[in-house]
Amino acid sequence: MLPRIGISVGDLAGIGPEIIYKTFLDSRLLKYCTPVVYGTATVLFDEFPVDEQAGHLTFRQVRSAADIDPGKLNAVTCWEDDFSLTPGQPSAASGAAARQSLLAAARDLKAGLLDALVTAPISKENTQADDFRYPGHTEFLTSFFGAPESLMLLASEELRVATVTGHIALKDVPGKITKELLATKLRILLNSLKQDFGIQKPRVAVLGLNPHAGENGLLGTEEQEIVEPVIQDFLNDGHLVFGPFPADGYFGTGQFRQFDATLSLYHDQGLIPFKTLAFERGVNFTAGLPVIRTSPDHGTAYGLAGSFRADPTSFREALYMACNLVRERAGQAALKEKR
Repeated sequence: MLPRIGISVGDLAGIGPEIIYKTFLDSRLLKYCTPVVYGTATVLFDEFPVDEQAGHLTFRQVRSAADIDPGKLNAVTCWEDDFSLTPGQPSAASGAAARQSLLAAARDLKAGLLDALVTAPISKENTQADDFRYPGHTEFLTSFFGAPESLMLLASEELRVATVTGHIALKDVPGKITKELLATKLRILLNSLKQDFGIQKPRVAVLGLNPHAGENGLLGTEEQEIVEPVIQDFLNDGHLVFGPFPADGYFGTGQFRQFDATLSLYHDQGLIPFKTLAFERGVNFTAGLPVIRTSPDHGTAYGLAGSFRADPTSFREALYMACNLVRERAGQAALKEKR
C-alpha cells in the first residue's frame, strides 16, 4: 500500500500552501504516496497560478481521513471557509487555521488513519492560544503522543545534526544540560539511526558547550564534568560515540563527514552549520516519537508569501523522507517478526 502522508498546512499567511501546491504539481508523487492535506482546498490553493503543464491541482475534499482515495490528492476539511487572509500578514485567523490543521492531522495519525505526518511551517508566536502553549511542532507532538523525550534531528544526504536542547533561551542552556538529559538524547539518536536510517553501528560525534570545548577547563567545565563522562559510559557499553569536539573546527574542517550524526548541545550550535551546508534540501525529523513526523527546515518566510517564488525543495525532501521512514520501519518490523 502507498504510505498515507498527512500534511498540516502551517500558517496560511506564510509559504506553506505554496510549497505544498508546487510539490504536488509533479503528479509522479502520487505513485509514491497518498497525500492528505488538512485544510479546505478552496482556501489553500485557488489563488495560485495555473501551471502550463500540470494545469490546476484538483483535490478530493473529504470530511474524514477514513474516506481518502489511495493514490489521489486528498484534502480533509478542518475549518469553515469564512475567513480572509493576506499573504505575508499573520493574523489570529491564520494562527487558528494552523492549529486546527495540525490538531486534526495529529488526531488522525494517532488513530492509525495516517502513516506519517509532514508539517508545513508555523509561526511559534502566532500559533499560541489558551489550549496551545507549545514553542513549536516538536514540543506539541512530543506531548500529544506521550513520549517522555524526543529529539530534533536535521537531516540531508550529507549531514545529520541533532540538538540536546531546543527552543529555549540561550541563557538557560547550561543549566538544562545534565548527564541524564545528554544520555537520554544520545540513546534516542542512536536508536533512530538504527531504526529509521538502517545504520546498524552508527558513529556519533558530540559537540562541546564552550569555545574550544572548554580548553581543558580553562573556558568552562561542562565538558569535563558532564559531556566526557557520558561519552565514556557509552563507549564502555560498546557504542561508537566520540567527543566533545569544538564546534567551529569540527564543521569548518569537514570532520562531520566522518560520522553518521552529530549531537549539538543547543539550537543554533547545530542548526546554523546545518542550514549553511544543506538549507535547500534539509529536513527536520522528530526522533523518539512512536510516529513519523518530518518538516522542511525553514520557517514561514512571510516576506516571500504571495510572490509565488518560494522554493519547495525542502518540503519535497521532507515528504520523501517521511515515505522512506514508513518503509524502513515497516521493514524493520517485518524482520523482527521473522526472528
